[in-house]
This record gives sequence, C-alpha cells and structure tokens, in this order.
Amino acid sequence: MIERTLVLLKPDAVQRALVGEIVSRFERTGFKVVALKLCYASKETAGQHYADDQAWLKSVGEKTKKSYEAKGISVKDDALTIGNRIRQQLMDFISMSPIVAVVLEGHDVIGKVRIMCGDTAPNKSAPGTIRGDFAFDSYGLADTSGRPIQNLIHASDSVESAKREIAIWFKESEIHPYQRVDEALLYRKM
Repeated sequence: MIERTLVLLKPDAVQRALVGEIVSRFERTGFKVVALKLCYASKETAGQHYADDQAWLKSVGEKTKKSYEAKGISVKDDALTIGNRIRQQLMDFISMSPIVAVVLEGHDVIGKVRIMCGDTAPNKSAPGTIRGDFAFDSYGLADTSGRPIQNLIHASDSVESAKREIAIWFKESEIHPYQRVDEALLYRKM
C-alpha cells in the first residue's frame, strides 16, 4: 500500500551535516521525496508535534520511571510530571537549531522507514540503520546530561500519526506528488 510518512532530521543530524546521507538512503530504497524543507521549529510547532496528550505523557513517564528504578535510582515524581519534563526537553531540543522536514511516499513507507532509522536508543541500533551507523547516544548519557536522547531522526509510527504530523509541518500546497521514472518497474503488475 502506498503511504506517506513524516521524517524530521533533528538538530544533531543537521549540525553534523548528515542530511544528504540520510535522505539518499531513503531515495535509494525507492521512496519518493514529495516535500522537503529546512526550517526552525517554533515553540508552537514543537508543542503541536510533541502533543500535550495525557496518555502519551503518562506512558513516557511510566517507561522512564521503570527504567530509573531498574537502575536502582529512586524517583519521587509521578509519571505525568516526568512525561511533561521529557516533552519540554524534546520541544527545546527540536527548536534549538534548524531541522529538515521531509515527507516520503512509497509502499509500506511508515514501517520500512522506522526499520531504517533503528532503535530510538542509538547504542542499541543495529549497524546499517541510520542511528546504528551515525549515533552513539544512550538514555543513560542523556539522563546524566539532563537532555533528551540525540538520535538524529524522527519518523511517524502509524498512518494516523503521519497524517497528523505532516499537517503540522507542511501545507498541502508544499507537498508535490510526481511520478519517478522507476515507478513503472517498482509498482508494475504482472
């Protein structure tokens, strides 16, 4: 099934000059870039992207709390407080310098792009993935430094989130569908 997904190359990817390398990996896979721009994320846009969703905040907080407790670190804050702190860190990070926003289109693009990105913890990402090849950060190092994990890239995790996220970063007039010359081969019927 042909889908669209949002990819954000975060400040660490832009500042380390990895934009071309990362985008070319997606293109070589057969995915089509239908929108791309370098931009600064305003606080408002960052807040829309990292939505103030109570269920998400609580889930992130609970995972973080469990992770701390597994390391023997006592945590007094509740899950919602932790989730809100992490959301604020993510918003601050994504708005600290330019990012590159990309809309990719292709067959099963959402799932495939997430595989290509690798685990959200770069130190657990397999070689050959974007994070596995270009990042080394860990949640432990990020926690010690009081910042979010620097993992280079964001990719939508579902059709629903892709639609929501694409609408945050792009106007419909900024998305440009077209036919690649290799689509006749990639999508031909037998």
